[in-house]
This record gives sequence, structure tokens and C-alpha cells, in this order.
Amino acid sequence: MKEIVDFLNELKANNNRVWFNEHKEQYLAAKAEFEKITQQLIDGCEKFDSRIKGLTIKDCTYRIYRDVRFSADKSPYKVHMGAYICPEGKKSGYAGYYFHIGTGMNAESLSNEDGAGGGGYPYSHMLAVGDYRSQPEVLRVLREDIVADDGELDRILKTKVSPLFRIDSESALKKVPTGFPADSPWAEYLKLRTFSLYWCPDEGFMMSEDVVERSLELFRSAQPFLEYVNRAIEYVKEEEYKMELGI
Repeated sequence: MKEIVDFLNELKANNNRVWFNEHKEQYLAAKAEFEKITQQLIDGCEKFDSRIKGLTIKDCTYRIYRDVRFSADKSPYKVHMGAYICPEGKKSGYAGYYFHIGTGMNAESLSNEDGAGGGGYPYSHMLAVGDYRSQPEVLRVLREDIVADDGELDRILKTKVSPLFRIDSESALKKVPTGFPADSPWAEYLKLRTFSLYWCPDEGFMMSEDVVERSLELFRSAQPFLEYVNRAIEYVKEEEYKMELGI
């Protein structure tokens, strides 16, 4: 893990193509180490989540090269590495488990420029579970489920999920959306615009020899939450498929 963090910190201080090309071997070594961790996470998630089957490293990881076409920041490289482990791979639209190595900075001391939970994303280390920036159709189904299921989501979050995780309420609405009961006991959940949990661990956690095992235990605790979210996503996908077939 140290090899990865050291490379990312150096890259952050020298985010240009000349430096990157001169340190290509260092990058490849860090990339190989991260891919090793990713494979261990995939194998571990398969043991408690039956939806995680047959995924490859490529299905779950991202290129280090930034798309700068529409960004004011023209830095060519990302200064983090992330693995998104979800049913059918990162492009499937399903919610999943996210393992993120940043530049080791303290999340609490950083501004939240991207509007994401975690305070210092993408610079902080982070574990996350869920569906970031949920589609409107998925949000509607989730809100309908919350109203109808008599507190199931609340029970999952309070009795199953590790207390280290926080729900991402950064982009939540100020009021319960139209069409849903404003006086609902689950009003705070109805206001959410993304159904995702996150935790920003410190350097000690990330550098520990058992970081993969500890991360998997946290992911395991959040599996019921993930299943709750993916149930809604699955329903929306099925409805869209029926519409395409004209059923």
C-alpha cells in the first residue's frame, strides 16, 4: 500500500506528462499493487454477495488519465486509484462497493469541491457502498419503497451496517419531494438524492497489513443496504426493458 500512496503523492506534486513518463516504471509497480488488492476485494465480496460473480480487474478499475476536455483543471492524471465492485462491472448501472486510495490527506480538512460525501474526495482515502448520483427513476422507486416498507431501510442502517459508515446527505433536498408525505418518519431518507454510504479512514487503517480483510468486513456489513438499493435499480431496468419490447 505504501508504494501506491508514495507514487500518488509524488504524482500530485508533479502532475505533468514529462514527470509521468520518466516515472512510468514506478506507476506500473503501483498499478500492479492496486490490481492485486482489487482482485482480493473481488474474491472477498463474492463470498458474501452472490451478485459479485465473474468480475475481472478491468471490470472494476479506472484509467489514471483524466478527461480534461470540459474541466478547468488541465492536470493530465488522477491522483487517486479506485475500484468499484458491482454486479456486471462498473458500467452496469448497479450499486456497488468502492475502495479508494487518495493522497493520504485528512478528509476533514479539505473542502468538498465535487459535492460528494467524504469531505476530501478524491484526495482522501475512502470506502463507500451504494449508488452515487442515483437516476431519477431509481430515486422514485427507492422513495416509494421507503414509504411502503415501514422502516426497513432505517432498520438496516441502524442494526446491520457498521457505525463507521455515514450516509451521503451532501446533496439532499431541503424538503421532502412532491408526491411523498412531508410528515413521514422517514422524511430524511426521502430527501436523499444519492443512496450511498461512505467512510474516510486514516493512514493507519490504509497502511495496516490487514486492510483488505478489514475493508471486506465493512463491506459485508453494508451488503443488506446495497441489496436494498440494487432491488430498486433492478426494477427500473426491468421496466425499461419491457418498454423497449413494447410489453
